[in-house]
Amino acid sequence: MYRTIIGIDGMVCSMCEAHINDALRRAFSVKKVSSSHKKKQAEIISDERLDEEDLRKTINETGYSILSIQTEPYKKKGFSLFKK
Repeated sequence: MYRTIIGIDGMVCSMCEAHINDALRRAFSVKKVSSSHKKKQAEIISDERLDEEDLRKTINETGYSILSIQTEPYKKKGFSLFKK
């Protein structure tokens, strides 16, 4: 699994966040997407590494600008009541 953090310029409200999230869900097979206009970023969790050129195209089509893209391996955090 991979965690991709995209720096995005132009988001000013929660509707902007929803617009970005919807566009990313339509364009890619993702496990989780969350955006923050305050942090100016979107975080994506996916099984496969996402193509940066496709990410740029998807975000640009929404009218926002990409500031940065960072991808790293992601390990799901587990929770167990029985862990010692």
